[in-house]
Amino acid sequence: MAHSARRDSPELPDFSILKRLARDQLIYLLEQLPGKKDLFIEADLMSPLDRIANVSTLKQHEVDKLYKVEHKPVISTSDQLCFLIRPRIQTVKWICDVVNTDKVPGKSRRYKIIFTPQKFYACEAVLEEQGIFGDVSIDEWPFYLLPLDDDIISMELPEFFQDNFLAGDQRWVRTAGSALHLLYSLYGPFSKVYGIGRCSKMAYESWREQVEEGEQKARQAEIGNVFLIDRDVDFVTPLCSQVVYEGLVDDIFRIKCGCVEFGPDVTASDKSVKVMLNSHDKVFSEIRNEHFSNVFGFLSQKARNLQTAYDKRRGMDIKQMKTFVSEELKGLKQEHRLLSLHIGASESIMKKKTKQDFQELLKTEHLLLEGFEIRECISYIEEHINRQVSMIESLRLLCLLSITENGLLPKDYRSLKAQYLQSYGVDHLLTFSNLRQLGLLVEQQPGETLTVMESKVGKLVNDKTAGKLTDAFSSLAKKSNFRALSRKLNLVPKTDEEYDLRVPRDMAYIFSGAYIPLSCKLIEQVLERDGWTGLEEVTRLLNGHEFAVTGSSGVDSRGKNDTQRIILVMFLGGCTYSEISALRFLGREKGYKFIVVTTAITNSSRLLEALLDNHV
Repeated sequence: MAHSARRDSPELPDFSILKRLARDQLIYLLEQLPGKKDLFIEADLMSPLDRIANVSTLKQHEVDKLYKVEHKPVISTSDQLCFLIRPRIQTVKWICDVVNTDKVPGKSRRYKIIFTPQKFYACEAVLEEQGIFGDVSIDEWPFYLLPLDDDIISMELPEFFQDNFLAGDQRWVRTAGSALHLLYSLYGPFSKVYGIGRCSKMAYESWREQVEEGEQKARQAEIGNVFLIDRDVDFVTPLCSQVVYEGLVDDIFRIKCGCVEFGPDVTASDKSVKVMLNSHDKVFSEIRNEHFSNVFGFLSQKARNLQTAYDKRRGMDIKQMKTFVSEELKGLKQEHRLLSLHIGASESIMKKKTKQDFQELLKTEHLLLEGFEIRECISYIEEHINRQVSMIESLRLLCLLSITENGLLPKDYRSLKAQYLQSYGVDHLLTFSNLRQLGLLVEQQPGETLTVMESKVGKLVNDKTAGKLTDAFSSLAKKSNFRALSRKLNLVPKTDEEYDLRVPRDMAYIFSGAYIPLSCKLIEQVLERDGWTGLEEVTRLLNGHEFAVTGSSGVDSRGKNDTQRIILVMFLGGCTYSEISALRFLGREKGYKFIVVTTAITNSSRLLEALLDNHV
C-alpha cells in the first residue's frame, strides 16, 4: 500500500540544527534588552515562533506578557516593549504611533524592534520620518528557514509570490539567497546548481555573492545537487485539484506550519484538536502521498492490525502483560487516536467533495489538460459561475482554461468575464487585471494562434543580436505554451489502458494519472541529462533564464555517491503538497532523496487569494 523506498536510498541531513540556531539567535536578541519586557508578535509569526521557542522558553528569558500585533493602542504597562515583526511599513507606522503616543504624557519606556528575516531600508526611513529613529533600538533575526518535516523546509513567506511576481518587488530575492547560503554553510558545498526562472537566477547570483564574501571551508557535503525553480514556470500544477491525501487535508482544513486543526466534525466530540502532520505520525506518514481513493482501504487494514495487536493481551500471563503494558500499550493507544482522527478527516473530505460533485470537476480539469471538448468545458465553467458555487473555484477553472488554451478567444473572454463580474461583483475588475499581468487569464490577440505565438517567442529568444529581452518582449512570452510543452515532455500520459492508482507507474498518479506536474518533470529531465542539454526547445517555450553551474571543488569525496543522490529543490513563489508527493515518488523510483525548500506551502486557493483585488 504505502510505497517502499529503495534500499540504497541515502540518509537525509539533520535539519533540527536550523531550529536550534534560530532559537539561540532569538534568545540572544531578547537578552540585549535586559530585565522584564512585553513582547508584541506579528500574527503570521506566531505559528512559526511556536515551532522554534514556546512560551516557557520566552518566559525564561524575561518575557513577561505576550501580545499579538493588532494595530491598536497598546495596553501594556511594562517599561520595556519588544516588537517581533516582519519588515512591513504598516506595522512600523503603528510602532511609531505607539512611541509618539507615549511621548505626549512624557511616559518613558525602552523600545526594541526585531525585524525578521531581515530589515529593509524603507522601514528605517519610516522611523526617521516619524522622528523616533533615536528612540528605538533595531535588530534583525535571520530566521530564514523552518523545517516542517524531515524533507520539507519552509521560509514561511507567503507574500513572496505576490510581491515578486505581481508587484515586481525583488526585495525578497536576497532573502532567498541568504536562505540558500545558510544551507550551504551548514550542509554544503553543493556539487551542481541547476535552475530556471528569472527570480531563481537572481537568487542564485545573490547566494554566489555571499559565498565569495565569506570564508571557504573544505568539509564533507551532506547535500549533492540543488535545483531552483520559479513558481511562474509552472502555474498549471497549483491550479489543478489536489487528490493526494496531504494535499486534500491542506485544501480543506488548511495546514499551517505543518500543523492542522481538526474541528468537531472530525473529532466526533465538541472539541477541536491540533495535530502535527509529519513523518512521526505513523498513520499519516503511510497515507500522506497516497491517492485519496486508496486511503480508506489502508485505514481499514490499519484498524484491523491494531485490533489484532490489542487482542494479543488475551491469554497472557502476568509477566507478559507487564511487558505489553510498559512497551506496547502506550504506542498502540497513540496510534489508535491518530487512526480515529485520520478516519474522521477522510470522511469529512468525502462529504465535502461529494457535495461539490468532485468527479465532474475532475473530469472537466482532465479534459482541459488533454485539450478535448473545450466547448463542453466552457459550458461547465459558465454553470459553475452562474450557480455561484465558489468564487475561487470559478477563477481557478478560468485560469486553467486560459493557460491550457494559450489564452481565451476574445468573445469567450468577454462573455466569461462579464458572467463572473455579474455573479461575484464588479470590484473584481482589478483581479482580472492582476491575472492578466501574470499571464494566468488572458485574451488571445487576433491571429495569435499557438503556432504563431511560439514562432514569435522563438524568434525573440534566438535573436542573438537583440541581447537581453526587453520587458515588452518578455510580456509577450508570458502567454502560456502549455500544449507545446505537454507534447515535448509527455505531460499528459496516453490513456490507452486504465491507470492503476494502487500501483502508480509515474508521477501522474498525483492527478489520477491525467497529468505529470511540469515542475517535477523538468527536475527529472535535468537530473537525467545532468543539465539542460537536449531541452533547448523546452527552455525556449519557458522563456529561458535556465542555468547549470558546477559547484566548488571543496567537496570531500567521502560518501560522494550517497551525497550526489540528495537533491535540494527550492521553489520560489510556493510549492504544493502534490508536487512534494510527486518528488517523493520520483526519489523512490530513481534512488534520490529530495529535500523541498519553499518560500511557502501553496495551493490554488492561496495562490489566487493573493491576486484578488483587495490584496493589492
